Amino acid sequence: MSSTTSRLRYAVVGTGHRAGMFVGGLLENHADEGEIVAWVEPNPVRAAVHEARVAAKVGGTRPVYAPADLERAIAEQQVDRVVVTSVDNTHAEMVSRALRAGVDVVVEKPIAASADEARQIADAVAETGRDVTMTFNYRYSPRNSALREVVASGEIGQVLSVHFDWALDTVHGADYFRRWHREKVNNGGLLVHKSSHHFDLVNWWIDDVPTRVFASGGRRFYGDDGAHETDYEPTAGERDLRARGVDPWAMDLDKDPYLLELYGPEAQAHDGYVRNKSVFDAGITTEDTLGLVVEYAGGAMLTYSLTAHSPWEGYRVVVNGTRGRAELEVVERGSVLFGDDGRAVLDPSFSDAYAEDAVRPVGERLVVQRHWEQAEERPIVAVAAGGHGGGDTLLLSDVFHGRDEVDPLGRAAGFLDGLRASGVGYAGNRSLETGEPVRLADLGLGVDLG
Repeated sequence: MSSTTSRLRYAVVGTGHRAGMFVGGLLENHADEGEIVAWVEPNPVRAAVHEARVAAKVGGTRPVYAPADLERAIAEQQVDRVVVTSVDNTHAEMVSRALRAGVDVVVEKPIAASADEARQIADAVAETGRDVTMTFNYRYSPRNSALREVVASGEIGQVLSVHFDWALDTVHGADYFRRWHREKVNNGGLLVHKSSHHFDLVNWWIDDVPTRVFASGGRRFYGDDGAHETDYEPTAGERDLRARGVDPWAMDLDKDPYLLELYGPEAQAHDGYVRNKSVFDAGITTEDTLGLVVEYAGGAMLTYSLTAHSPWEGYRVVVNGTRGRAELEVVERGSVLFGDDGRAVLDPSFSDAYAEDAVRPVGERLVVQRHWEQAEERPIVAVAAGGHGGGDTLLLSDVFHGRDEVDPLGRAAGFLDGLRASGVGYAGNRSLETGEPVRLADLGLGVDLG
């Protein structure tokens, strides 16, 4: 969509917390490009939260449709484009139906929760020729763009290997085990839901296509039989928090007015969904400790690790090439601390509260070193405020406004990018089940990923 396109009419499918970024984008910076004309959501309380926000800004009333009535919503409200932010295992149905109803789709990552579900979308794309836009906002973070520039320039030569270590802390990481993400059937586990972000970054950084995956890992820490319950000694920090009346593993919705509106007792009464369950419940099926080896068509290899119970949050990336090496280190939160109100910020990318941490300061550093030369630190220039290191703002501009000129970094992601990223997760899950390496070509995704 170019900037000259007329104002589009949007329906939002799924009105949980995820929808907020897109609703805000259409209300603020991109009100001239599009308007929300319908909600598709089974829970009227959650839909009403977003509707109140829109009504306060632009007035009017937007109807709420049940998911079964998606096609009717598109027809009656003359929808041009649908934004899908519902639970991951609903993406295949909602995206495919929207495409067949004659509209393009913007879908929150991952594209689908399983390979079989992704095939449903691939079939609908082939049948209709409609467009699917993926929302990989991490591509737009200035630090990740800076690494892309280094690799694409050829400065470190041909990429031979990548090591990627991602640490989710005991606020953000633990939160996946309080909500619907705790059940792997809902999202394909963290290898699909969370790591598709990371796999897309690697695919994009090195401009290559993943071909084969070997995975290891499991649920090691959370749950009623995880290491926290069987072999864990509370730290001095945890004992101090409990002495102050704070349970660092729990989430109190009453302390977050926005989440309370979306998921509190009134919303629960409609569908029974509890947003703040215990991370040590029985029946949790999502893995919290994962490692992968991924082979690429061009010969590069990725080693990847994900830990969802780390004391700090951030990531380290090393890209090794024939002429040298690039290293990116990002600390999004140096430690998990709680304020006087007993709260910790859920999304660390919005917080600079721990920037004074002398041992592990919040920040980012990109270092490039070529063979037989001194290492150089490269500047990372922030170009926008907002979540994910400024990535959200830039992403929404591409999604809603489009571009008048070609982006030299190629950050906008489409249907094939979504399949390549999630495909690594699908193959990883199959590898976890079989104990064997899995080729993406054997997943039956219905398209040639090359």
